[in-house]
Amino acid sequence: MHPNPAFAWTDREDILGFFRQAGFARIFAQTATGPHVAHVPVLVRPGPALHFHLAKGNALAGQIAGATALAVAEGPNGYLSANWYADPKGAVPTWNYVAAECLGPVQPLERTALIALVDDLARHLEPKVGEDWTRAKMDPARFAAMLKAIRGFAMRIDTCRGTRKLSQNKPAEVPRLIAAMAASGGAATSDAMRAASA
Repeated sequence: MHPNPAFAWTDREDILGFFRQAGFARIFAQTATGPHVAHVPVLVRPGPALHFHLAKGNALAGQIAGATALAVAEGPNGYLSANWYADPKGAVPTWNYVAAECLGPVQPLERTALIALVDDLARHLEPKVGEDWTRAKMDPARFAAMLKAIRGFAMRIDTCRGTRKLSQNKPAEVPRLIAAMAASGGAATSDAMRAASA
């Protein structure tokens, strides 16, 4: 995470809410065959813990149980040109972004918990795209076969940290930077900058 305290994001519940909203994370772990990362949908469960599943063929699937993993979720981000500052001669280009990390040990999920995870992921994510898929729409034999191709995991969340680097360290420049970011197509990042400066 960014070392500048102006960008520090330490509210644990807020970070967990960010993971809930994102619904997707990168899971990193050091394994016997080197560092690996998986890109997966996630659910925040009581504990708190992140639940996710991997294809059995994923490089992490057979090695992550018992390991300590790092989960990363990202929010809006965008490039800032030095030309956008009032005095470009005294500025350098940079990148604004929102990101959060959770760290903790990983344990495998039993079959019933894996099924519940698949059901709950659909329940959480389907409304985001205006759909209503449930496992009930699948042929049971096909679902059972597909379930055998994945492994479920729970990562206990021991540590959370985040960065919201949104030009808070340059308050006089923020209105100009928000306008330039929005004009360059970075609406989500300019909205995050506006919220951070409010």
